[in-house]
Amino acid sequence: MMVVYTPMIQQYLQVKADYQDAFLFFRLGDFYEMFFDDAIKASQELEITLTSREGGGEERIPMCGVPYHSASTYVEQLVERGYKVAICEQTEDPKQAKGVVRREVVQLITPGTMMEGKGLQEKDNNYIATISYFSDGTYGFAYNDLSTGENKVTILSASFEEVINELAILGAKELVVNSSFEGEWQRKIRERLQVTISFEDDEEIKDNYQSLFRDVTEEKLQTTTARLLNYLHRTQKRSLGHLQPVSSYQIYQYMKIDYFSKRNLELTETIRSKGKKGSLLWLLDETKTAMGGRLLKQWMDRPLIDKESIQTRLFMVETLINAYFERQELREKLKEVYDLERLAGRVAFGNVSARDLVQLRRSLEQIPIIHNLVEQLGNEVSRQLADRLDACEEITDLLEKAIVENPPLSVKEGNMIRDGYNEELDRYRDATRNGKSWIAQLEREEREKTGIKSLKVGYNRVFGYYIEVTKANLHLLEEGRYERKQTLTNAERYITPELKEKEALILQAEEKSMDLEYQLFSEIREHVKEYIPRLQALAKTISELDVLQCFATISEERHYVKPVFSEERRIMIKEGRHPVVEKVMNADRYVPNDCIMHNEREILLITGPNMSGKSTYMRQIALTAILAQIGCYVPASEAILPIFDQVFTRIGAADDLISGQSTFMVEMLEAKNAISHATKNSLILFDEIGRGTSTYDGMALAQAIIEYIHNKIGAKTLFSTHYHELTVLEEELEHLQNIHVSAIEQNEKVVFLHKIKDGPADKSYGIHVAQLAQLPEELIKRANEILISLEQQNIKLTLREPAANSKQSVESMNEGISKLNDDPAEEHDLLPVSVKIAETQLSFFAEEPVQLKKNHLDVKEKRVLEKIKELDILDMTPMQAMNILYDLHKKIKS
Repeated sequence: MMVVYTPMIQQYLQVKADYQDAFLFFRLGDFYEMFFDDAIKASQELEITLTSREGGGEERIPMCGVPYHSASTYVEQLVERGYKVAICEQTEDPKQAKGVVRREVVQLITPGTMMEGKGLQEKDNNYIATISYFSDGTYGFAYNDLSTGENKVTILSASFEEVINELAILGAKELVVNSSFEGEWQRKIRERLQVTISFEDDEEIKDNYQSLFRDVTEEKLQTTTARLLNYLHRTQKRSLGHLQPVSSYQIYQYMKIDYFSKRNLELTETIRSKGKKGSLLWLLDETKTAMGGRLLKQWMDRPLIDKESIQTRLFMVETLINAYFERQELREKLKEVYDLERLAGRVAFGNVSARDLVQLRRSLEQIPIIHNLVEQLGNEVSRQLADRLDACEEITDLLEKAIVENPPLSVKEGNMIRDGYNEELDRYRDATRNGKSWIAQLEREEREKTGIKSLKVGYNRVFGYYIEVTKANLHLLEEGRYERKQTLTNAERYITPELKEKEALILQAEEKSMDLEYQLFSEIREHVKEYIPRLQALAKTISELDVLQCFATISEERHYVKPVFSEERRIMIKEGRHPVVEKVMNADRYVPNDCIMHNEREILLITGPNMSGKSTYMRQIALTAILAQIGCYVPASEAILPIFDQVFTRIGAADDLISGQSTFMVEMLEAKNAISHATKNSLILFDEIGRGTSTYDGMALAQAIIEYIHNKIGAKTLFSTHYHELTVLEEELEHLQNIHVSAIEQNEKVVFLHKIKDGPADKSYGIHVAQLAQLPEELIKRANEILISLEQQNIKLTLREPAANSKQSVESMNEGISKLNDDPAEEHDLLPVSVKIAETQLSFFAEEPVQLKKNHLDVKEKRVLEKIKELDILDMTPMQAMNILYDLHKKIKS
């Protein structure tokens, strides 16, 4: 049997039909109510009581609700969890309604359209984005921050992975696509990103948005952005006059840092905590305004590659470092500047308060002072910045005259407008104030007239003004003069003709006064709306100044230096430091390191123990480059750098469980991303590539990747590894150099020196590191025994299977030693000999042990000769033989 619902529930279901993917907050009196599945789910999410009500059928329907005056708190909770909330208000006066009061959705609040509340972090943008796919294989990508009005759009011509990468870097909360958007793409986005997906098919540019496209004429860019704007217009259902003109950009105009690299370098959040503390952003953020904080993050996401633009920023940083007192005063004045971008959005949106406008006035009052400070810096760049500081004096004057210093939070309760601003309002206020004085005088007169000291004149919203007399004193009242109005337990309330007349005058004046105040406030708000473009332009300049002073402050406090850019793709960093690690450790404990790279030294192969600082060293090179290209000084005593077009990193290990990808698969994907897109102007950081699989597989992959980068790409590369066998590549690859992080053994324990030196490391110290981690002593002892056993097994295995080129290797070894014998005064490198031994895994010694004869190693240093004679090569691993011969070679040299 078909259920026939009540008219009100029928109305609810009609509205809900258009908002199936949202919670419907349905206004009933002083509450927003939810019904059916919405009620059940909301009661769970918000932890509120689930009740029920009659809906017209035999069964009661689920219901829950929240008070309208505190609804924003509940809306924020739902939106923060990725839900949408449709606000359905009464749009008809209940007194005039015939039947069910008319109700309509007045706004759809979504993760990407939040305009206020705790979910809107002041130094974070709240982006909503859209993706279009075109028949030529390109993608349109546009995004907007509704709270600030920012609009950006670009065309991406690579793969869908690049689109996901842009979306991830942006950190968009919501993605709008058309209904035919590929389902597989939706799945990939949901797997990789925490983003709400919404749908909009309208791509036509509406008349009221035509002006936003004055600088963007390409059809792809227009249709992509139009879809996003139409979604905002449809869901917000109000004026969006604060939207800024659409700006197009190209990703190749900036240093490209993919999402993996951004995460690995911990630019804006740490890998472990996913929070800001411990990231580069945490270190750098000395901004004093919310706008500056957001711009700093944008600059970090997109470092510059245009040298002139970088130099302009660095010039202003240098200027501000040298102008200490002006910079300190500028910082103080910036503290007083409100979030002009979001304020302009609130003005356009119609939810600005009188308190917001007072904040606006106080902000604008700082601009002339800031203008003078910037102008005093005395150069052309600072003068141009100063000229852009528009104080909007007309708004300042208007708000000074109109709005009281400490207005109430609500704009509908009066007491916002200053006396003297409007004559009619002053008359109402005079009537109200004098009327209240008259009421106080009436109370005194009635007490004297009746002799009742407890008599009082009071007021409430239901009964208005009244004279209250306790029942014990009723006999003292003059008969016929008092009209009973209300009876209480212990008293009676009366009214007199005089009080009735004054009541009408006072209440009429109060009501008209509040109505007029709201009308005047609305007029002021509309007037401020006209200044939104000027306020947004001012906000841009203030944020830029804020970030520049932030760079100057950090650079001075942390003793950073101004970088110099090399046209020859040269890196020369003296005493470089990792900015964040240095701050956490304190500068006096941090060990600085140099980095030298040039055309003959393109790849640095880094060996050394775990925990010795290899990853830190690699990261600090990348962070130094990024700091330089955002226009900040860098942590070093001297720095010469190329301008990098891209930075790729593979540092650390992490499974991608959601996508079902292992650590090794993630590693290979990140490696593929780098070698597929890097150019000779890129920077690549690879840490322990190949460790996620078997030793030989991993070593083979690592060597192949190094060779590919060396031969095919030519990018500046730092490659750290525990595969010591790879250090022989220095002899085979012209532009590769070995470096290592030094460590020493003291009392059978390893001491990390954290100092980068040329050449390969002598060992990995893996068991020493385990000892430092305080694994059980018995375990450490057993690990050493197993290590010795494995090394001996390796020797036996290689003796059974002699290498095919054993004879050739022996001849090469003898030839190298003969050269040393012939001319011992010259410096000869025994390393190639040890390399040959390692390559053949000592197998030739099983067949021709007599090759190690005195005449082949006849050198001047007798003590070295005796040492070699003592060696039992067959009891060594290939690596031990290499290390010993290398050490002997160094002794010969010395």
